[in-house]
Amino acid sequence: MKLWGDGVMEYWAESRNPTLQHSNTPSSSRSLIFAMSTTGDHSPLAAELRKISGLKVKMAEPLARYTSMKVGGSADYFLEVENEAALAELVRVLNGHQESFWLLGNGSNVLISDRGVRGAILRLTGEFKIIQFEEMAGIAKVTAGAAVSIGQLARDTARRGYAGLEFAEGIPGSVGGALYMNAGAYGSELEQVVDQVELMTARGEPLCLTRGEMTFSYRDAHLPSGAVVMRVRMGLRKEEPAQVSARLRELARKRKASQPSGSPNSGSMFRNPPGDYAGRLIDAAGLKGTRIGACQISERHGNFIVNQGGAKAAEVRQLMELAKSEVRKKFGIELVAEVKLLGDWQSQ
Repeated sequence: MKLWGDGVMEYWAESRNPTLQHSNTPSSSRSLIFAMSTTGDHSPLAAELRKISGLKVKMAEPLARYTSMKVGGSADYFLEVENEAALAELVRVLNGHQESFWLLGNGSNVLISDRGVRGAILRLTGEFKIIQFEEMAGIAKVTAGAAVSIGQLARDTARRGYAGLEFAEGIPGSVGGALYMNAGAYGSELEQVVDQVELMTARGEPLCLTRGEMTFSYRDAHLPSGAVVMRVRMGLRKEEPAQVSARLRELARKRKASQPSGSPNSGSMFRNPPGDYAGRLIDAAGLKGTRIGACQISERHGNFIVNQGGAKAAEVRQLMELAKSEVRKKFGIELVAEVKLLGDWQSQ
């Protein structure tokens, strides 16, 4: 089993892929192109899925509407999970059928193939969108469901005078995805405020990890293999609401001034290499504004690719490959994709 972060977390039944890794850190020996399910007749699984209370089942569901780039084909199964009991049963059923499945957050860190995804896409909703607040001795404990928008949570906590999440304003992902990717900006990362994490294991059993039991690194929380994030508890400082909100507005202003807005995009396409910035390298390679079909490397920020209307996933990938090639040629630096490729890319 393997999982990825905010755009998508990925899983396979253990008997089919016993050697896959759980780490989000790229390696030269592991492809970012996900394998496809070989399941044939879907009807027995579909019938069993429809018996699960708290689960909404859609067949051949178009996925472009669920991603921030607004591209991609359909999924065989699109499963909206409303509560913990439904999630536990669903994981057991899918593993029992040896069906591949992927957890999709807010779709901000994924590029889905135009040919779609064979297998199941899971999306958390219902009780996974609940936020709970608790104050004690100047510390605010905030427990957020994995499906909560991390940017909205940053704004909600700022209004209450809870400090520590201001950097997350404008990050388009979910809380679960932000945890998995150890999302960060402006010198801060989520690991700095995480207190406790509630997971669903690959066996469909709940698991709680404290901060001391977790290991974080750049854009990786190193979660247990196949685990699904359900809730994240954070410890934030109590300050004057006006001061926290002012800091959040200033960071929002900086983000708006430097990043594209108004056109669909997936956020940062590449990780920053050590001691440098992917956007600077792409800009220095003369690629800002470069266009293939209906997608374009942003004229405002080189590490963003925007959909100008009607773009294809294949066109986005071509621009990514162009950026990697030119940066490698001019600077000898190998850019590593932050966006994950999901679906049938072999035939494109």
